[in-house]
Amino acid sequence: MKFRFKEIKLITILAGGTGSVKLVRGFVSQDDKVNVISNVGDNYWLYGLYVCPDIDTIIYGLADLLDYEKGWGIKKDTFGFLRQMEILGEETWFRIGDRDSAVHLMRTNMLKNGKSLSSITKWLCEKFAIPTNIIPVTDNTIETRITSNGEDLHLQEYWVKHRGSGDVEGIQYIGSDKARPNPDAISAIQDSSLVIIAPGNPLTSIGPMLSIKGLRKELHKNKRKVVAVSPFIGNKAFSGPAVKYLTAAGIESSAYGVAQMYADVASKIIIDTKDKNMRSKIEGLDIKVYDTKIGMKNKQSEDALASFILKQVRT
Repeated sequence: MKFRFKEIKLITILAGGTGSVKLVRGFVSQDDKVNVISNVGDNYWLYGLYVCPDIDTIIYGLADLLDYEKGWGIKKDTFGFLRQMEILGEETWFRIGDRDSAVHLMRTNMLKNGKSLSSITKWLCEKFAIPTNIIPVTDNTIETRITSNGEDLHLQEYWVKHRGSGDVEGIQYIGSDKARPNPDAISAIQDSSLVIIAPGNPLTSIGPMLSIKGLRKELHKNKRKVVAVSPFIGNKAFSGPAVKYLTAAGIESSAYGVAQMYADVASKIIIDTKDKNMRSKIEGLDIKVYDTKIGMKNKQSEDALASFILKQVRT
């Protein structure tokens, strides 16, 4: 049976955190049912609490609780817990608020009681009244590690504690070789009419997910319905250290470089109109190119980009 995008009934989005939540909100504001497969590579143990930054950013963003100015955490949160930890002599470079900490505490207790990250995330979605299905890409542990100035650091240590100041000499996804993709993530890809790779950081938000062989294989099998969204305009990323990471990996910091990374799993890519000059070069990778304004500075532009994608792929 020939696949036709106009029959879209279910959408699945591969998402990181800050760079992805805007597009997720845009799609959720449409009438289509949405699944979100979330990165877990930057999950981090802090003060004995299990913190899942990308999962929580999507939850808070959809619950209208996200601190939009920072791009993470809960808006108008207080920091009494963190101040007390500082008094007790603990490092406080990772700024988790009081309400945010309650989420991490509940998650940690549930993990210790044998619950899976998937079931806990589903429970949190119910508690925050989010109808969107948020699926951790795996229930196994993956850690994105950065080698900088000869030192092996967790991504959070490199980017938050050290503010990304050192040279990047290598990026690894520890545990991804043994990780099994979440069966719900595989089902979401199979059941969806459209799969979107959000404009998250290609190496630290999307990369950990694609490093799971079973997930990448499933995306490759369903390549005809996978659409990537570029996180670049020209050679500049929307936010974060994407350029620094890609440069260290020897990948061109542009929509074309991203297209090369996703060429085996995506058949289409959305680029900014300012990058139309890259169209023929990207199409040489056997990827169909669409261009529009991809910057998402407010809710209107989030909705507009999601609407453009739905309109284009349905034609």
